[in-house]
Amino acid sequence: MKTSMSRFQIHDDLTAPEGSVPVLRGALATGGQLPNFLGVLAGSPAALRAYARFRSELRHGKLTLATLERIALAVAEYYHSEPGIALHSRAARGAGLALDEVALARKFTSKDEREAALLRYLQAVLEQRGRPPMHLHEEAREAGWDDEQILEAIAAVALEGFTALVTVAGEVPVDGSSEASRGLQAA
Repeated sequence: MKTSMSRFQIHDDLTAPEGSVPVLRGALATGGQLPNFLGVLAGSPAALRAYARFRSELRHGKLTLATLERIALAVAEYYHSEPGIALHSRAARGAGLALDEVALARKFTSKDEREAALLRYLQAVLEQRGRPPMHLHEEAREAGWDDEQILEAIAAVALEGFTALVTVAGEVPVDGSSEASRGLQAA
């Protein structure tokens, strides 16, 4: 069985540039396993630090973890990022989303009308290159989303879009397959 290989080296705390090591060690301490995406991003300490700070700030905003995971799933699906879909499917389940909600989020929708209104708006943000129709913005506000939450949601789309671009452009393998990929690279 052939395992896909990343176009970029997947670093760990032993191979990463010195400037990336503190962030990687922090991620290992909190998560236990280093996602392949972070291992790749460690190749650029500045990009890794910026990503970590951006994600941390959004995790301390007004949006719930379930909402952030819905957004992450939708964006990963939009970019066809298999690692993102796999990672955020697990994370969404951990955030309390049922399997049907995970599937719906991947389609920019939800059974919860409030969440669905935000996801429709964000889908238009992506598809219309930042120029969603005004009626979708108004629908999101009427559903109960305030400006701060909508701005955080747009920021989450940007962050998850960056993540997806790196994983897709870098052909980063789904987590759990990096050891096999390293073995193939060494052969």
